[in-house]
Order: sequence, then C-alpha cells, then structure tokens
Amino acid sequence: MINEPTLTQRLLSLWDHLGLGAAHVGAQVTVDISDLASRFPERIAGLLLCEAPGIHPEPFAALASRMTIVAGDVGMASTVADRAHARLPGSNRVKLRDYDMPFWADSITDHRATIVSSFLELPGQATVLDQPARQGAHAGITYRIEGKGPALVLVPLFLAPSQWDAAIPELARHFTVISLGGRHVGGVSLLEGRARSPSYAGMLYTMFDVIAPAAGESILDVGCGSGALLRLLARRLGASHPFSGIDLNPYLLREAAVLAQEDGLGSRISFGEGNAEQLPFADSSLDHAYSVTVLEECDADIALRELWRVVKPGGKVGVIVRAIDIDQIWNADLPAAILRKIEPPPQLIGPKGVADRSLYRRMAAAGFDIAACFPAQAAFLGLTDSIGRYFEERMMSRLDPDEAAIWLKAAAAGRADGTLFVTAPHHCVVGIKPGG
Repeated sequence: MINEPTLTQRLLSLWDHLGLGAAHVGAQVTVDISDLASRFPERIAGLLLCEAPGIHPEPFAALASRMTIVAGDVGMASTVADRAHARLPGSNRVKLRDYDMPFWADSITDHRATIVSSFLELPGQATVLDQPARQGAHAGITYRIEGKGPALVLVPLFLAPSQWDAAIPELARHFTVISLGGRHVGGVSLLEGRARSPSYAGMLYTMFDVIAPAAGESILDVGCGSGALLRLLARRLGASHPFSGIDLNPYLLREAAVLAQEDGLGSRISFGEGNAEQLPFADSSLDHAYSVTVLEECDADIALRELWRVVKPGGKVGVIVRAIDIDQIWNADLPAAILRKIEPPPQLIGPKGVADRSLYRRMAAAGFDIAACFPAQAAFLGLTDSIGRYFEERMMSRLDPDEAAIWLKAAAAGRADGTLFVTAPHHCVVGIKPGG
C-alpha cells in the first residue's frame, strides 16, 4: 500500500507513545527487529533472540555486546545460533540442553527457567516504567502491559501455541512487560504476507478450482493460523459458504478473529481450537476441507484419515505441504557455488510429517480417489515484504561474510530491475471421498 508505514516506523512510534527511551526486547523472527536494531540500536537496551530460524548477523553488530542468543544445542536453530554468535563478538550464547525443536514448538514452556534467567541477565539500561496494567493499540500494533520495572517488549514468537505466556508472570515481577500483537509483527505478519503473494494465492485458488464447492456448501480450514487464506476464499467464493477454521494455536486464533472482524468478514468465518489428528467434528459432517502447510508438523497419515472421516461422501479435501524434495529458486545473478548452498529448502518437517511427493500416495492410502496432483512454486517478488525478508534473512544465515557481500550486491541489482524473487516449492493434492 502506498505510504504504508514500515514496521520500524510503527515500532518507533509505539516506543514514543509508551515513553520508552530504550527497552529490552525478546523476539524470535529477526525480520521484526533487524531494521530497528541496525538503524536505531540505542532504542534497544538488550536483546534476546529465542530459537530464531534465521539470523543475519550484520544488522545486529551494534548490539552484539547487549545481545543473548538462546537456542537448543542440536538441530537447525542451534546451527543458526552458533553461526550468529561466532560472527557477533561479545554476544552471549545460551544453550538449551538436548533440545532440538522446530519453531512451532513451545520453547518457552519447555525451558521457562533458563529463558527467564537469560532475560534477567541482559545488559543495558532500559527505561523504567510505572504504568497501570492495560491493553491498547498504537500505530497498528496491539500491546498488553503488566508488571513494573525496566521495559521489556516481547515481540510475538512464530508459531509457538503459548507464545511467551509461560514466562510472563515471572518476568512481570522484574520488568514492565509489554506484549505485542497484530497483523504487522511475528508469525501473523509472515502468514499475512504469504497470502498477499499472487502466486501463493493462485496455488490456493487452483486447488479450489478442483474442489469447486457448490453454493451453500461448508468449507473447513485445518490449521488456519491467522485466517489469511480463509479470508481470501471468503472474498473469492462469495457469501453463501459457511467457512470455519481450526488451529492448535490459541494466540493465532485470537488474532485471526480480530483480523476477520477488521476486514468485515467476522460474521462469515468461525474459529475454534482443534487438532488435525483429532478433528472436533462428527463423521461425514462437512462438505469440503483443506489444509495448507500443516501436515509437515503432525502425524500426516492420521490427519489424512481424520480429513476423510469428517467430510461427506463425495466431499473433497485439498492438502498443500512444503516440498523438501524440490529446490527453491533464488532469481539473482549468483555464482553456482552459492546457489548450490542456498537453493535446497530447509528440512522443516516433524518426525511423522509429510513434505515430499509421498503426499500423493498417502492421500490415496487414506481412502481418497485422487482428483488432482500438482507441485507448485509460490514466488515472493522483491523480498521487501515481511515474508520475503524472512526468506532472505534465513538464507543469509547460511552464508559467510564474503558470500553475504556477493548476495547483497546481486540482490540490489535484482531489486533495481524488478527481477529479484525467491520461490517456495509445494506439493498439492485434491482427493474425493468415495460414495457421493
């Protein structure tokens, strides 16, 4: 949108609104704060990054001595943390012992004591606030204040169901805790940005061209997140369909309901908690259902059988998963050695999840007649929106300083002529429950 404020401008406005000269900050998705850290490091007293999926070190150089990086001691987040720590002299690296959990895990619940202790040990002087507990909104960002003491701003985690909640009561005994929310920060911002990509929306629309719901038929989104895809479909398919979305994540569900209301769709979409492996619906009670980038994280075979169970005979189910067996494309003028390093997609998949072409045979094994199978590449152009910058920062955490310099030069050229993009590969399938 023309003249839309940047996230950094929103955060600075919020800082000023709350009277924060400087605040401690806790975050997971570095794209939320990397620009603020780079351009206005004096506004961040101390920074704690928790289980970050990607850290490009350069924006945080001025904060290195006031920065703590918390992650497990094995797995992807550990590798990201260790690389960043090595390139940020003076930073503190806290290891969660024997911990290798994906970014949709509840790391705060799992390691509350260690993470709280790490906040208490942050260096730097934050503004001390003495304000009443309250909720509010400013510059498009919602906030909740509790506790008293030095200001601690908690930027939403990515997909953790409980977010920071397990740690807030104890943190509020030492800090004025300011928990942020809304469509511009955290995982909500990434999910909303993803849905704004025309090719990502096109992948969803192609799936629904095959599903072809008749007027009045019900549609369920399993793992709806922020509700971004439900809102796309509600606009595209019209007012006759009852839309519903379930998710395990109560934080995302709260945000989804607010966003639907803000977009004038609150009366057309219902949201509730639910588990893909145990759907809270009766047998053969729904006309159609779909799930997008959820079956990587659960027991995919159980989830497919549950989807088969709840749709009516003749009903259709669409499933889209990230593809770890198809390379990404980074459309930039880069040496082949760098492309080989960055084009394999991150292997983000749970132990019983699916993120490869086995999705198609699993769908058939669950009892569906296959209506369509297709791989798809969603593209994020320019890497200027939150989801594009997330892909870029996660990729740059794999590069050494010399490679990063080559990337930045190539990316600048690609942005200048409008050809820079990255793709995200997916597998897509639509199945029909026999008997209709």
